[in-house]
Amino acid sequence: MLCFTVISCNKTNKATEKQSAVSSSVTEKESVAVHETKNSSSVIYAKQQVPVLCYHRIENDHKGDYTVSPATFTAHMKVLADSGYHSIKPAQLYDYLVYNKELPSKPILITFDDSRIEHSAIAARVMEKYGFRGAFFIMTITYNKKNYMTTEQIAQLAKNGHTVGLHSWDHTMVIKYKDAADWQKEVVAPKAKLEKIVGMPVEYWAYPNGVYDHKGALELSKYFKLSFSLSTKRDSIVPLQTVRRIIVPECSPQRLLKSIHGSFSQVKKA
Repeated sequence: MLCFTVISCNKTNKATEKQSAVSSSVTEKESVAVHETKNSSSVIYAKQQVPVLCYHRIENDHKGDYTVSPATFTAHMKVLADSGYHSIKPAQLYDYLVYNKELPSKPILITFDDSRIEHSAIAARVMEKYGFRGAFFIMTITYNKKNYMTTEQIAQLAKNGHTVGLHSWDHTMVIKYKDAADWQKEVVAPKAKLEKIVGMPVEYWAYPNGVYDHKGALELSKYFKLSFSLSTKRDSIVPLQTVRRIIVPECSPQRLLKSIHGSFSQVKKA
C-alpha cells in the first residue's frame, strides 16, 4: 500500500510538472507572438519621434555647421547626462517603433557620419565616460586613410558596445543610384565588407548628405532596419527608412537642449 502511494504521488507530480511545462510553453509562445506583431507604417509614422543627433567633425578648426570643438562636444555630453538623458542604440529605436518596446526615460540617439578619426579618439571615449553609446556611420572608401578611422578602430567601436552602420562607399547620394551596379557599389559590397570588419550584421544606414527619395528609401528597406536622413520630411510609407536627425553645430549646451526640445517635442507630420 505504501509502495502504491509513493508511485501514485510520483505520477501526480509528473503529471503536474508536465501540465506546468505545457502551460509555460503556451505562455512563452503567446509572449513571443505579441512581440512579433509589427506595427503598420501609419502607426510607426504617428509615434512620438525620439531625438536623434548627428555630429560630423570634432576639432578646434571650426568650419561651418558641421564642426564642433572637442570642448564643446564634451560639454554637450555632460549637459545631456546632467539633464537625465539616456543614450539608446538604433536597435532600441527600431524595437520601440516596430514592437512598442519601452525606452528609458528621456531617450536620445547620438550618431556620427563620415568615419572621422576623432569619432574614435574623442567622441567614443567622452560618451563612454558618461555611460553613453553612439551609432557611427562609416563611409567605407575612407578605411585606413589620413584623418579617418582604421578598420581596427571601427571594429573596436563595435566591441565597446557602439553601433556601426553604413554611410555608403564614397558618399554618393542615393538619388543618383541609377541601376543595380550602383547599388552593388554603394550598398551591397561595402555592407558585406563592413560586416566582416565588425563581425556582426550591419543593419542601419545614414543617407549621404541626408538626402533621399521614395524609390531609394523603398530599396534600402531590403538591406536595413532603419535609415537616417537629416532635418527633412519623412516618408509616411516607409518611415523606418526616413528617420529624422538634426545636425549639431558649434553651440552652447543650453542651445543644444533648446534645439532638441524644439525639433522633437512633438510629432511633426511632414
